[in-house]
Formats: sequence, C-alpha cells, structure tokens
Amino acid sequence: MQLLMRSYGRSTLVKGFKRCHRPPRYLSTTTCRGDAFDSLSGTTPGALKKEYDTVVIGSGIMGTTTAYELARRGQQVLLLEQFDFLHRRGSSHGESRIIRPTYPQKYYTQMMKQAYVLWEEAQLAAGTSVFTKTGGLDFGPSSDEGLKALMAACREMDVRHEVLSPTQLRQRFPLVDLPEDFVAVVNPDAGMIHATKAVAMFLQLAKQAGAETRDQTRVIDIDTNSPSGGVEVTTDAGAVQCEKCVVTVGAWAGKLVKQVAGLEIPVQPIHTTIGYFEVEDKEKWSSENFPVFIKYDSKAKDIYGCPSREYPGLIKVGLHGGPDCDPDTRSLRPGYEELESAIAPFINSHFKGVNSTPTMAEACMYTMTPDQDFILDPLWIPSEPPSGPPLDPLQVHNDARP
Repeated sequence: MQLLMRSYGRSTLVKGFKRCHRPPRYLSTTTCRGDAFDSLSGTTPGALKKEYDTVVIGSGIMGTTTAYELARRGQQVLLLEQFDFLHRRGSSHGESRIIRPTYPQKYYTQMMKQAYVLWEEAQLAAGTSVFTKTGGLDFGPSSDEGLKALMAACREMDVRHEVLSPTQLRQRFPLVDLPEDFVAVVNPDAGMIHATKAVAMFLQLAKQAGAETRDQTRVIDIDTNSPSGGVEVTTDAGAVQCEKCVVTVGAWAGKLVKQVAGLEIPVQPIHTTIGYFEVEDKEKWSSENFPVFIKYDSKAKDIYGCPSREYPGLIKVGLHGGPDCDPDTRSLRPGYEELESAIAPFINSHFKGVNSTPTMAEACMYTMTPDQDFILDPLWIPSEPPSGPPLDPLQVHNDARP
C-alpha cells in the first residue's frame, strides 16, 4: 500500500493553513470551473468492478493527480472519496495556493523544474488554465537560515531571481516597507494555482483517461494479505481487488492507517486560518502588479499570502501553523485571535495601504509531519517485513517519467 499526504500550503508526502472590530463575513467560495468541466459529474455510474490495477483513496489534489497519471499510463484505476468530490472539508479546496521555484531545500527546487512542465502539460490536455503567474517575493531577516538556504539553492540550481535590499525593494514595490536588516528575493516564475479548479481539472482528466470515480464511498478496510495475492479494499459499497492501493486521504491518514493496520504514523492535522484584508489601491495590489509572498522568520511562524485576485480589493494572508485538530470534529470557526496577534502586526509593519482588520476569514487544515518535509515511501501491512528495499512504489514504467 502506498501512503501519500498533502498539507495545505506546504505539501507533505508521509510514510509507514480574535474577534474583529467589525463583524467578519465567513468565506463561501464556489467551485471555479471552465468550459472543460461542463461534463464533469461525480460518481461513475454502475456497480463497482471486482478488480483494478490500482485503487486510489482520497480525491484531493494528491489523489486526483495520482489517478490521472496512473490512468494515463494505461492502469485500470478506481478513485474513491468518502465525501462529495470537490468538497471543502480537507485541504485542497479554495481559490489559491502558492506555486514557486524558490525553496530552502535544493531537492524541492529541482523538483519544481519538472512540476512546472507537468502543470503546463495537464492544462493543455484539459484545455483550461489553473495557474496565474504573479512572480514571487521571499523576504525576512538577512540572518535567517532558511532564507540564506533559499538564496543558495537559487544560485546552485540556476533559478531566475534577484536579491534586493529593502531600499531596492521599495523602488520595485513601493507598498512594501522592510527593516534595513531584511533581505528580499524576487523571482518571476512564482504564482497561484487555483486549488478547487485544479482538483476539478485532474478529476476530469482522470475520468477521460479511463479511471472510475466514486464519491460518498467510505473505506472500511485494506487487506494486503488477500488470498488473491494482491490487495483487497473493502468499502461501504463492497470490496474490490487490486494490485496496489494508494492512500491520499490527507488529514484522515492517521485515522485510516490506525484503523486498517493498527499503526501510529507521525502525522498531525492542525487548524489554520486565512484572512482577507482590504487594500486602498486595488490596482497596485492586484495579481497583475503584485507577487505572491512569504516571510521567513526562524523566531516565529512563517507568514504567506497572495495578491488581490479572488476578491477584488482584498489580499489573502495566512499564518503557517495553528493548533492541533481532529479532521472530523474540528471547529470551522477561523482563529481571529491569530489574525490579530500575528497577521495584523505583520501587515502594519511591512505593508502600506492595507487594513489590518480582516474583511473575511476562513478556517482550513494542514497535515504536518515532525519535520514538515516531503516523504514518499511504501507502507506495508504484512505479517512479515519486506525482504528488500522499495524502488518505485507504484512500479509503473510505461514512459520515462519517474
């Protein structure tokens, strides 16, 4: 069985995002679809087949991309979702996620070179766009180790970027005012992925490539010791056999793995809050003129955000962190206290012409590992340990892609 997870804001693959002075409006985002999704429906009609090459559990961005890629390679794929497709209870919904080539870790910087190519291929195949290029702005104290590693990775991996002083940055973006001991990294290739629309795109592509899709279908058990020699996945709609099972259930991974295998895996869902803040100059803060941004600070939680696009005249700002939560019982109330204690001082200190009281806010989730890092590895549930190391967990080599 293959276990993958994705956190909101920062992606993670795991092995085995106060009261306001005026009443805030709760965010209610509708699904964004283009003409390519006019025929998008939910569950594939008819009864489940008994056998598949691969069953993918979870239909967020990890699950839909996995289902599409495997189906594109000729696999017989079944994609399962416990809720409705395109639901808002996980971490893959909404209008924007930052995509960027600038990371402190060189291996992510390297991965992003291929990621941009694959995003472009998928958009061409779907006949729609889910990416808005804005450029990116990474900044923080010049002594911050993460930011120094990011600049080193950019130089070493030949990423297009400029390193600017606060004075130089003010000349480029007059609405940003950084302390003199800060440094800024500007790159032209970052931007926003439109999250719900991207999931819809990959769901449609997976179906067009032949994948079967089932929502409102809960997985009860995963048996890797099936008498058939493969994997048996039992759902509330019946059991199916497959050669491989890929688990992409995000915040529910810990619960599902414990349920089917009795294993504790080091993942923790956390409750995050995103605020939308009103700007005075809508044109200067628009996605055509202002970049996505991330503040690095080893002494506090990182802060990130997007220019105005989803809601004209409002920029999006979030805190990278939050309290632990349970995905089934978490409060949907945004953490206004965090917006007031962390985001408002950030806005007042670094931005000009932005009201630091949120116009609206939204609660979401991350799913975190101890090191907040990408991990991709098989999770075995056998009676004996595996006899050798895994190479390609999916072991599908119909083309040259890893």
